[in-house]
This record gives sequence, structure tokens and C-alpha cells, in this order.
Amino acid sequence: MSVLEIIKKRRSIRKFKPDPISEEVIDKLIEAIIWAPSAGNKQMRKFFFVFNKKIKKEIALTSLYQMFIEEAPLVIVACGDKGIERYYGKRGLENYLFCDVAASIQNLLLVAQEEGLGSCWVGAFDEEEIKKILNLSENLIPVAIIPVGYPQKIPSPPPRKDKNSLIEVIK
Repeated sequence: MSVLEIIKKRRSIRKFKPDPISEEVIDKLIEAIIWAPSAGNKQMRKFFFVFNKKIKKEIALTSLYQMFIEEAPLVIVACGDKGIERYYGKRGLENYLFCDVAASIQNLLLVAQEEGLGSCWVGAFDEEEIKKILNLSENLIPVAIIPVGYPQKIPSPPPRKDKNSLIEVIK
């Protein structure tokens, strides 16, 4: 499958089979994360791979009770490192940190799709509670939660805006 085909087939999955994910596939997800671009190649990000059922439940409860998170075999918490500010000042903290984590997440989502996994990018959660649950160091900011597993059902593609409303060509 081409990268564009993978992009077009990816869906947000909220119902997962209980099947475990092999170590080989987990390693591919990790590789996808670490090879994403980052500002100045500083790689100021950290990802937590959560398999523990109790912790997954706590994460789901603090994510506006989105209990599908708990059901995924793997829950990944993506964090940015505030230390990027020492390289890029305010712009690093308010922009690059989030862009760098987002690039890693997109890589992760695409490799997950390639491997037959489903995932969902979750941004609705209580940041302070996630910090407590994972005992995060003060320098880490949770940016997203990504439940990952084999999908029970693959939804139809959602509608997309017309390209003319999203793209402006300047010659």
C-alpha cells in the first residue's frame, strides 16, 4: 500500500478486540515515533506505552469517561518536554513542542494502520490528572492519548472539505 492509501484508509477507532499486539509491531510503532521530524532535531518528547489495566482505566476516567480508551490493549500517552524552551524560547514552548509531538503521533497512526491496528487521537483529558496518574516529571506536558488495538469494526470514511476551501495556490 502506498503512503497516501494508508492515509486514506486510517480511521478513528473506538472499539477494539482484546487481542494483544506483538512485540515486533510495538517495536515498529516505537521506530515510527522516534524517526519523526522535530525542531532542530532536539527530539524533546516522551511517549508512555501503557498496558496496565488499572492505569488504562484511570486514564479513561480522566478523559471525560471515554471508556473505549480502557478497552484498547495499548494506550500511548504522548508528551512534550518543556526543556525545548531553552533552545527556542516562548515559540518553542507554545509551538514547536506541540508540532514535534504531533509529527510523532502522525507517524505512529500511519504505521499502526499499515500493521492492521486501529487508533484514535484523543485530546480531551484532564492534563493535571494524567500527570498524577503517570507520575510525570514537571518538564513533561501531556499532549494526546492514543489508544491502539485491532479494530472490532472499521467505520466508513468521514466527509472531507472541498480542496478549494482548504488550499490556496499562490503563483
